[in-house]
Amino acid sequence: MPSRKCAGIFDVANRQQQLAELEALAAAPEFWNDANKARETIDRTNALRDVVNPFLDLAKLADDLAVLLEMAEGETDAAQRAQFLQEVNSEMARAEKMFRQFELQSLLGGKLDRNNAYVNLNAGAGGTEACDWAAMLLRMYVRWAEARGFRVDFMEYTAGEEAGVKSCTLLVSGPFAFGYLKAERGVHRLVRISPFDANKRRHTSFAALDVVAEVDETIEIEVLDKDLRVDTYRSGGAGGQKVNKTDSAVRLTHLPSGIVVACQAERSQHANRNKAMKLLKAKLYEIEMDKKRKEQEKHYSEKGDIAWGHQIRSYVLQPYQMVKDLRTDVETSQTQDVLDGELDAFIEAYLKLRRGQED
Repeated sequence: MPSRKCAGIFDVANRQQQLAELEALAAAPEFWNDANKARETIDRTNALRDVVNPFLDLAKLADDLAVLLEMAEGETDAAQRAQFLQEVNSEMARAEKMFRQFELQSLLGGKLDRNNAYVNLNAGAGGTEACDWAAMLLRMYVRWAEARGFRVDFMEYTAGEEAGVKSCTLLVSGPFAFGYLKAERGVHRLVRISPFDANKRRHTSFAALDVVAEVDETIEIEVLDKDLRVDTYRSGGAGGQKVNKTDSAVRLTHLPSGIVVACQAERSQHANRNKAMKLLKAKLYEIEMDKKRKEQEKHYSEKGDIAWGHQIRSYVLQPYQMVKDLRTDVETSQTQDVLDGELDAFIEAYLKLRRGQED
């Protein structure tokens, strides 16, 4: 756990100085004379602040714990000493959680990692079973996001014919949402006794998750009107908090790439079109970044068909209980905890794997 002794290793003083210099630049009257340079400075400031502030919080907590321990050791009254030790244990658990979060965040150094994330979920092979599985995954990711204090907005939701979700698109907003969720991109496989099979046979279902970063106005992506097909339709789906049932839903088809995006979250057709356009630009930007990186594993090719041979993770509920990530070999028998949104072990292992490959 960080303390003053390890501050030198982290070189926190140097980073604090850099942060102070950048904040001073941002406060200057002429700061916005060069808009592009100003945005670059803000990005560098935010990136530094995201590392320095959590470290300082941990260092302060470490010092507080040292004081509590010293007080406990010097206390002669048994009851008071026990109370101090109980407080130490509680604060130690909080410090360990903070340190784990700091360690995980340190793996996120990509240009767009700190951005919000568009999450697209599609049921695959398996019919009604797959739609029900997609609904289970939707619940899992919403719970994961809410546990982190992230905001979740439904942009598009198409219910399955009999049950579950055929497809949906979410905007997950929060610090490093894309950095975390990019680890979940791929095909997810479920094995269980089907609740829709009267003969109680075991079924295998698939659903695919795609994630792209929300991009801001500083990233220029040109989309020509002649390259777009715009369709409007009545919103449908589960209703409630997910969608507004109006005639204002918008679907955009980018003809050169074949990308289709939709938004039905707003009552205004104009607002839905603007949101759909932001999602389209985010997807186009991601494709361009994949081309430039020339990686062997691009997420579109990684995902492949939503069926056998392309899954990143298996969730087995019958005949035994096991969730296993096929990329990192991380596994757990606590299947219900995972389905309730406890995904950090899988995300951390994947980010470490990718960091090792990049190094």
